[in-house]
Amino acid sequence: MSDKCIQCNQCSLACPHAVIRPFLLDEEEAAEAPEGFETLSALGKQLEGLEYKIQVSPYDCTGCGVCADVCPADALEMTPFAEMAAKEADNWDYAINEISIKDDLMDPVNIKGSQFQQPLLEFHGACAGCGETAYAKLVTQLFGDRMLIANATGCSSIWGGSAPVSVYSTNPEGHGPAWANSLFEDNAEYGYGMFLANQQIRAKIADLMEEAIELNLDDELTELMKEMLDNYNDGEKTQEIKKKMMPLLAKYSENEVIAEIVDRKEFITKKSQWIFGGDGWAYDIGYGGLDHVLASGDDVNVLVFDTEVYSNTGGQSSKATPTAAAAKFAASGKKIKKKDLGQMAMTYGYVYVAQIALGANMNQAIKAIAEAEAYDGPSIVIAYSPCISHGLKAGMGCSVSQEKDAVKAGFWHLFRFNPELKEEGKNPFSMDSKEPTESFRDYLLSEVRFSSLQKTFPEIAEELYEKSEKDAEERYQSYKRLETAYAPKDEE
Repeated sequence: MSDKCIQCNQCSLACPHAVIRPFLLDEEEAAEAPEGFETLSALGKQLEGLEYKIQVSPYDCTGCGVCADVCPADALEMTPFAEMAAKEADNWDYAINEISIKDDLMDPVNIKGSQFQQPLLEFHGACAGCGETAYAKLVTQLFGDRMLIANATGCSSIWGGSAPVSVYSTNPEGHGPAWANSLFEDNAEYGYGMFLANQQIRAKIADLMEEAIELNLDDELTELMKEMLDNYNDGEKTQEIKKKMMPLLAKYSENEVIAEIVDRKEFITKKSQWIFGGDGWAYDIGYGGLDHVLASGDDVNVLVFDTEVYSNTGGQSSKATPTAAAAKFAASGKKIKKKDLGQMAMTYGYVYVAQIALGANMNQAIKAIAEAEAYDGPSIVIAYSPCISHGLKAGMGCSVSQEKDAVKAGFWHLFRFNPELKEEGKNPFSMDSKEPTESFRDYLLSEVRFSSLQKTFPEIAEELYEKSEKDAEERYQSYKRLETAYAPKDEE
């Protein structure tokens, strides 16, 4: 445990495989830790009296180096597996089996607090340094114990459904994401069907609770049921109330109405419905279904892993592929600009829309995901996800810092569109990335998918690079215009 560590938890947030995690130890846990289990005094008023430990699972780590690359204090160092395996395996076993999860001491909607939440996606088979998985892992840390996931076929269904084991996990209470995979063309509808089924079951529970309130079997139970109905669509609140309600439901389970509620107990808590998929699904094959679900106005959440290419099927060009990128079916570089899925979704006016890049602004990414889930309506979060198909010259160990560079160069833009703010008389559109400060062309040349054109099609390479930069600048200016267009009159 390095004294350089500033306990920011960025390494854990950025880890694509959930193998490096922070642990908080009380006095007894610290005293019983194995020899060589080095800790630091935990920083922060909420953590007084606790010890802090960053621990790696050596047998699950892929050695990608993302954690060391993002560490702002240079406190992490890549070490050969053979030197660390035996010692760190024992330390990991102690940390994961003997140290209690202390997830209620900090606000989870920030970098540090989010990483004290148990990740319910771990140890999957994605490529080392995968740009997709840290986003999915983060969502499970925030909502995983009440999540339903419909996953489109693609990379995320492969690392998400690595048979014969499940990479989605459960918390100590046995709750975790319920995950299922559907096809490219119907995954949005599949997830919407999950939502509608839950909606019907919960509507029946609400009716039964109304009947139980009339019966007034128990004053405390009656008050809890009233509180439940008042907070029917609040996931966290219904979860809290359910915990208080269950012992009382068990007490009166011989009553016919209560027995029916108990029979549906897993649906008392308001579920967090998510639809996962890549850009090949969201921009192309499944777009019709995605558009249908977003247009429904119902409370479903979509997370798009935007790799800008059909990663899982060999790197074919998709509508998310930007100008000048070489891919299968676009060997000489894509000639037309990328489809702007975010702006298209915003035209409905009632869809929460965000574009995020974890490496560029971690807090913005966490905030966008939390806002999307809290919004009582459809939401879509488009997450920039560097892929092995991009050919990062710095290597996939720099995938998260590549996201940062993409935003600095103006290649990718960060924004949030929250319809709730419009109802409050505020500007619903927030441009979260600044004017580009780095060379757009240098960014393109840092990836083989762009730089290869200089060798394979040198006669058109420069022309396409210029067009790609122009397309990106036009996108940025269109977002800036939206910021002005949506501003309340007194802000103009």
